[in-house]
Amino acid sequence: MADANRIRIFDTTLRDGEQSPGASMNIVEKVEVARALAALGVDIIEAGFPIASQGDFEAVRAIAAEVAGTTVCGLARCNDRDIDRAWEALQYAQSPRIHVFLATSAIHREHKLKMTREQVVERAVASVRRAKGYCADIEFSPEDAARTEVDFLCEVVEAAIAAGATTVNIPDTVGYATPTQYAAVITALRERVPNIGQAVISVHCHNDLGLAVANSLAACEVGARQVECTINGIGERAGNAALEEIVMALKTRADYYGLTTNIKTERLYPVSRMVSTITGLTVQRNKAIVGRNAFAHEAGIHQDGMLKERSTYEIMRPEEVGVPKTDLVLGKHSGRHALRDRVTELGYHLNDAQLEILFDDFKTLADKKKEVYDEDLVVLIEKHIQDVAAHWTLVSLHTTAGTSVTPTATVCIRRPDGQLVQDAAIGDGPVDAIFKAVERVTGITANLREFGVRGVTGGKDAQGEVSLELEVESDDRTFRGRAASTDIIEASAEAYLNAVNAIATRRERDNPREVIGRPGAGA
Repeated sequence: MADANRIRIFDTTLRDGEQSPGASMNIVEKVEVARALAALGVDIIEAGFPIASQGDFEAVRAIAAEVAGTTVCGLARCNDRDIDRAWEALQYAQSPRIHVFLATSAIHREHKLKMTREQVVERAVASVRRAKGYCADIEFSPEDAARTEVDFLCEVVEAAIAAGATTVNIPDTVGYATPTQYAAVITALRERVPNIGQAVISVHCHNDLGLAVANSLAACEVGARQVECTINGIGERAGNAALEEIVMALKTRADYYGLTTNIKTERLYPVSRMVSTITGLTVQRNKAIVGRNAFAHEAGIHQDGMLKERSTYEIMRPEEVGVPKTDLVLGKHSGRHALRDRVTELGYHLNDAQLEILFDDFKTLADKKKEVYDEDLVVLIEKHIQDVAAHWTLVSLHTTAGTSVTPTATVCIRRPDGQLVQDAAIGDGPVDAIFKAVERVTGITANLREFGVRGVTGGKDAQGEVSLELEVESDDRTFRGRAASTDIIEASAEAYLNAVNAIATRRERDNPREVIGRPGAGA
């Protein structure tokens, strides 16, 4: 069978990946990432866990309705409410899949589920059958399979397939397995489960011991034909198997594995950058495939070898994964057509109105910088795919600071009703003073949990990106803000105001009649 040597890529960036601390995405961002994953050639997108929250439900429903060309999957525990809710979100997808899971290891049965083996099998079968009543494509995962007794694992898998599961996923939930051991588990299932040929064997490996990719590839060698992974390897704790590493290992070592995927590898780098920017999780410089240093050569011996024959020190061409040989330089004389082409090449989809706003921002930045790089564009683009309502917008800003003066900040902010409000404050520094002045105008007080500044590109005229996280008292949620500018003071103000707008948006959703801000705030 021609399909026998193809590995299905199941991307769970929007579900397991989003569980990375601080990596939450809003609905608009999730849809944008899902479109990029579909264009990448991902076979299955696990869009979320619909029962987890209203936001997760709405995101899965939006992706199911708007993203075509791939299977859209929703996660559900083995209970009726979860399964019903998953189908409610997935029902309009062109190709829906319900993914049900239930823990099977002795540790989980005893301490978490308080269930016997027989009860676990009974629950798994009932849940697969219920899901099967909604759609044909059903995946079953015995959670913590890598630590489950092999005999019992075989029993559960056989029962799930008999009940209608078309994919059986064998998760190494806590990253405990080693390649040889994990491959032995997959081999045992293939040899001992009579109906295993009726389902695709999938693997889902966590990276707690740094073995997620190695374990996944070992499983593929012995018959697994679906790999569950995430862009940049993000996910719970130490993360998941990295999609780009799995795909490029199979492609680069096709001579050894003899396996293929449908991934358009030249889109790997742009999608990696998109996910990193949206989640705020920076890709380490030496990260395989998509790290900044992945195709960099500094040692003299290496450089000499590269000049004589590229393959001496590069086993992949950077173009294969979408890494350009040189940065594409855009400047103030570039037009809309060139900008649109580059935005599309970076994996984003902006409408005409968003592109027009982006073009204005691009021209403003180009006047400040001699060259505008891809990283600069990504930051500008991010400003125009947010779904947070701009309750307040910054009109002007003035700060005073120095070794012999008290830091002060004056802000002029446009309120939701269009009124311009101005106020000032003093602080421990210009940024602290800005934050206090914004609090006075908006009436929203929050605690600053995290604050970070990084250079988006190199050079003295580089943009500085500010990312921060606010926490509101009596509310267990946190709110993130991000902005970039060649002036980090301005970027700090915009980032703080973005987070405050997110707080206001959440309050309006929770209390539609609540009036945002204080009518008399400011002067």
